[in-house]
Formats: sequence, structure tokens, C-alpha cells
Amino acid sequence: MAAFPHSPNQTFRRLRGQHSPAEFAALVRRAAKEIGETVSCDARYIGRVESGEIRCPNYAYERVFSHMFPGRALADLGFSPREAVRGRSAQRHPTPPKESDVLRRAFMAGGSATVAAATLGLTLPGDTRRAPSRAGEAEAAAVEDAVRRIRLLDDRHGADALYRRAAEPLRTAYALLDAGTSRQSTEDRLHAGAGELAVSVGWLAHDSGRFDDARSHYAEALATARVSGNAGLEAHAFSNMAFLARDCGRPRESVRAAQAGRRAARSLGSPRLLSLLALREAGGWAGLGDRKACEEALNRAHTEFSRGPATADPEWMSFFGEAELESLESRCWAALGEHARAARHARRAADLQDPHFARNVALYTAELADNLARAGAPDEAAWAGGRVMDLLTEVQSTRIRSMLSETARTLVPHQRSPRVGAFLTRHASA
Repeated sequence: MAAFPHSPNQTFRRLRGQHSPAEFAALVRRAAKEIGETVSCDARYIGRVESGEIRCPNYAYERVFSHMFPGRALADLGFSPREAVRGRSAQRHPTPPKESDVLRRAFMAGGSATVAAATLGLTLPGDTRRAPSRAGEAEAAAVEDAVRRIRLLDDRHGADALYRRAAEPLRTAYALLDAGTSRQSTEDRLHAGAGELAVSVGWLAHDSGRFDDARSHYAEALATARVSGNAGLEAHAFSNMAFLARDCGRPRESVRAAQAGRRAARSLGSPRLLSLLALREAGGWAGLGDRKACEEALNRAHTEFSRGPATADPEWMSFFGEAELESLESRCWAALGEHARAARHARRAADLQDPHFARNVALYTAELADNLARAGAPDEAAWAGGRVMDLLTEVQSTRIRSMLSETARTLVPHQRSPRVGAFLTRHASA
């Protein structure tokens, strides 16, 4: 396991300039394409570099950065010499998914203590090292890194195999908060990190069908936000609570949570966050059957989204692009019974999604299959369903499997079609 950073990479942060992490990640991907490299750069990767967690990039990123900043060596970009970084063999992997696979195996094979060490890098009961009496910057950075690692694993593989093993890092993070810190700035970082970790673990519970657990974790994140006066964390917690309420069949609660999130987010300067919260609200209105209110919220969402990314966009929102906007709108039209319209948006979502987010590609394709089945296009639905089954060899998500099962039930009356019959047979055997 790589060592945790001693200090942030301020040089790289200055090179990013006024671009948001998401905008700068897009520039990195564009530069890679110009020289024929393939990198899955997103806002989270930029955050890991700037926090100092990535002390030296792999060779693919090194070539891309050399193209972006001609004449500058790695040291000029704030990185450590390659030979000074431990675990050089890990640096030779060409893309972040390799690291994701290593971390996934750690989650799959290890017990809770192993996973806590793999994700947080903190001393645990039973270690020969003594735990610090007070948490410092290293512990705060470790909590932040745990959040990024869990999100990376979820993007690639889904939540089912991760949820229970992610609970231990969360308990460790709150134990650090309870131990106290010597600086207010460190305490603020720990509160923010622990709260974001609670949201992430809540999402793993949510996506794996453990709704009561998810509700508890989201409430814990909200309480942490209120105690620390963190409006960004509060908005994030309310956004996920709105999503959960919709999935639990409580649309009015979904609307209220989204509106509360919007109030928290007003002063943050992130139109994309306001767009996402408007989409959450639209989903609630759709669940209530209020088409007019739903359309008004959708219009707000598109207006805010069109303002583009901003430096104030939260790091956790790297998943929210045009593909996610299309998907969330698709769910609104599906809830209102307009499945052909919903299918058009779901198809655009699947087409637009970066393959790096394998879980979302599977989700959007599952939404497409379900809407096509309900819109009277059984053969197309069966094709999309087969594509989802291909993706489920890599992605583990109870939510997606449940959606696919519902699609299969909808297609049963059309089983005499060769394509539908083949899909139903494959689904039943799986």
C-alpha cells in the first residue's frame, strides 16, 4: 500500500489555475487523445494528485503531462522522483482501473480490519503501533483518501461487495473525531471527511438494497454537517436522502429533502449542484404525478446545468455530467408513464457515459431496457437487457439486478420472439 501524503502538491494546484477539477480532468483526457494515450482521468484523480496522495504519476500520465507542459520535468509539476516513491511496480500500470482492481481484491478478500487498513491506512486496535492521542493532518488526509477509494471502487464494480467492508473505515473516522484534534482546521477536515464517508457508505447500502441502513448513514452525515456548519456536506446529504426517499416510494419526502438541499447549496456557487438538486426534486414531483411541477424543476435543472462547471463544484460530483442528467430525466418521464420518451433519454445517457463509470453504464442500459419493454419494443429491450447482463460480470449492484428482473417479467408475454426468448433463458439461468 502506498504511503499517505506528507504535504499537498501546491505546484500542480497552481498549474490547474481557475479550472475546476472536472474541467482540468477533461483537459487531461483531451491531451491524452492528442498523443494517442488512454487515461481515465476525472476530478477524483486530480484531487488525489493535489492532496499529495499520488506522489508520482504512472508512465501514461507522465507522457500526457509532458505534452501539456512542454519542457517541465515531473519535479517541476510538484511530483517526487520515481525512484523515491515506494512500490514502483504499482506505478507501471497504464490506467487507474488496474489500481481499482487491486483495491477491489482487498475489499473482497480481507476482513474488516484488512479493509480499514487498505482504505484508511490508520492504526487499529491490535496494531503494534500506538494510535495517536489526537488526530492530525495525516489522519484527515487518510479519511479523505478513503472516500475517494470507495467511490472509485463503486464506479467500477457497484456496491454489493463493498458495503459491509466499508463500515469499518467509517467507524474509524468517527473514532478519530471523538479523539479530538489540536487544530480547528484539522477538525473541520475530519468532520467533512467523516461526513462524506458516511454519505459514501450510505450510498453503498442504498445501491445494494439496504434502505434502512442507507437512511441511518445519510442521517449521520446530515448531523455531522449541521454540527460542523458545512453547507456543502449538508447539500450532499439531502441530495442522497431525496434519492433514497424516491426509491422507497416516499415522493413527497423526496421533494422536501431536495428543496432543503437547494437551500443549503444556494451560497456555494455551484450551478451543477443546484441542477442535480432540481433533478432530485423533479423525480419527487414525478412520483406524485404532478407533471407541471416536474417540468418546472426539470427546466431549472437544465438552466443551471447550462451555466457549466465551476470551481466550487464539489469533488463528489464528478459523476454528474450530461449522461447523468439524461438518466435522471428519463426516470421522471418513466414515473409519469411516458416510457417511449423515457427510453430516448435513457439511450442518450448510455451513449454519453464514459466507460470508466462501468456501474453507471450498466444502470443506464438497464433503464433503457425497462423503458423499451414498457413502450412496446420487446426485441430492442431484450438486446439492451443482454448488454446489461454482459456488464454484470464486472458490476455488482442489487438495484440493477432488480431492474433487470422487472424487465424480464415485462417481456414474458413476448417470449415467442427469438431474441426475447434467448434473453429470458439467459436471465433465468443467471
